[in-house]
Amino acid sequence: MTFVVTENCIKCKFTDCVEVCPVDCFYEGPNFLVIHPDECIDCALCEPECPANAIFSEDEVPEGQEDFIELNEKLAEKWPNITEIKPAPEDADNWNGVENKRKYLIETPESENQDQQEK
Repeated sequence: MTFVVTENCIKCKFTDCVEVCPVDCFYEGPNFLVIHPDECIDCALCEPECPANAIFSEDEVPEGQEDFIELNEKLAEKWPNITEIKPAPEDADNWNGVENKRKYLIETPESENQDQQEK
């Protein structure tokens, strides 16, 4: 079993969870964090630390957000590992609790987006 970062992390990207993870299984994208399912030891330390309540046990992911299980796995393979707490985006509190944020998820770094647009 693993823990999964879900929709409410998008544009909030608080990193309190990263600081308590004993196995450094968090990966960071432009506006979202994910947990690598093969590295997570199911310790549950991250879940209560998330100010956005965006982390759930895989078997407790909210209805309608099951695609985040696969999304965490996919993005953890391409994003860099994050092991230290960072400041949240300035507008993170404004995004906390906003519904239907999936459309705002940025899966590739901005520089990669620009490279693809130039081709």
